[in-house]
Formats: sequence, C-alpha cells, structure tokens
Amino acid sequence: MEHEAEVVGVGAGSAPSGDVPAVILSARGEYVPIFVSGDQARSIGMALEGEPFDRPLTHDLLVDILTEFGGAIDRVRVDDLHDGTFYAKVDAERYDDGEPERFVFDARPSDALALAVRVDCPVVVTDEVIDEAGRPRDSIRFSGDGDPSEDR
Repeated sequence: MEHEAEVVGVGAGSAPSGDVPAVILSARGEYVPIFVSGDQARSIGMALEGEPFDRPLTHDLLVDILTEFGGAIDRVRVDDLHDGTFYAKVDAERYDDGEPERFVFDARPSDALALAVRVDCPVVVTDEVIDEAGRPRDSIRFSGDGDPSEDR
C-alpha cells in the first residue's frame, strides 16, 4: 500500500563520520529520513523555502525542459529500500493530440524529491519503506529554525 507523504524539511542525522544530510518525509504518522548529498540537501531545502536561485539548478532545468515539451510530473514514489539504499520513481505524462502518454522513470530519491518540491506534486511512500526506515515522530527533533535532526 502507498501513503501520501510530505517533505517536512532537510536536516542532518548523526553518523560515526559526522552529520549526514537527510530529507525528512512524514508518512503514515512516522518520519522517514532519506540521506542525501550536501548539494541535494541544499537544492531541496532552498526550493522548500522558496529561495530564488541566480541561475537554474539541474532540477529546475529539467522541469523547464519537460514543461516546454508538453510534459508534467504527476507524482513521485519512494517505493523500495534494499541494503540501506532507497529507490524512487517519477511518474510523468505528456499530451499528444489530446491523448495522455504516461511515463515512469527510475530515479534516485534525492532527485525525485528535488523535482517534487519544485512542481508541488504528490509524494507517496510504500508500507515496506516506512516499515523498514520509518522513525517515531519523537525520535527526530526540530531546532528553533525548523531544521530536523535525528536521534540515533
């Protein structure tokens, strides 16, 4: 089963090597942290805050190109998790002579979520992912500035 999720923020989780950037999803009453690179965390965080960029980032460019060619992103799915690696899909469509043509693209969750926050499309997460990676809400603290950090 799939559950609608919300990107609630970008923060850091503690690891032996130091803090690791994470995108925090809220789904099924739990938080799901997805660890990402620093660049991806900044891209997603700035898009969430509505901060403009001097020049388009890669995700902005992809959205612009897709839109120019008559396409749209319908939703993003975080649908699998194996050996600590999350997997995602981007569901998109375009219209040709009034008929929808649907596409599904495999994506890294960080890329899929960066697209989702830019186009404000639904994000869904499967039960299997939440069962394996979900954390109780009280295990993730939010600082005064709204940035989440994870207790380990």
